[in-house]
Amino acid sequence: MKQIMAAALVTLLAAAPAAQARETRVELPLQELVNSPEAKAAGIDGSVKFYLAGQKVAVASRMGEGVSNRKTNAANKSDEEACRWVALTVLKTFQESAKQRGANAVVDIVSYYKKREFSSATNYECYAGSFVAGMALKGTYAKVK
Repeated sequence: MKQIMAAALVTLLAAAPAAQARETRVELPLQELVNSPEAKAAGIDGSVKFYLAGQKVAVASRMGEGVSNRKTNAANKSDEEACRWVALTVLKTFQESAKQRGANAVVDIVSYYKKREFSSATNYECYAGSFVAGMALKGTYAKVK
């Protein structure tokens, strides 16, 4: 019996690396998402503009930084679909916080998943797994002209 248990334990330990969760990096264009019908349906109303780091924008005043980190159910969704959904949740959170501060934009946005920065003037980064997709964005609330 002890030999069977030992063999089972060895088998489980050998299989453990294969059982680790999938975490696939996905990079998607932010402006396409913001302009999509899904964004409007999610409540992204255009009252707050979103500018990735590296995009040109005339900032009148900066009103502090913020981070939004969200996860969403990715089961039965493509990686892109799950990432778009979680990104809309993050943008909605930024929009609400910006309005509370009297800001009309979030500028210098970078992806900030697991506190690692990814900066692009066009794209955001998301990580999709079999059951969960997650992302974080960091940005600065601002009034823009």
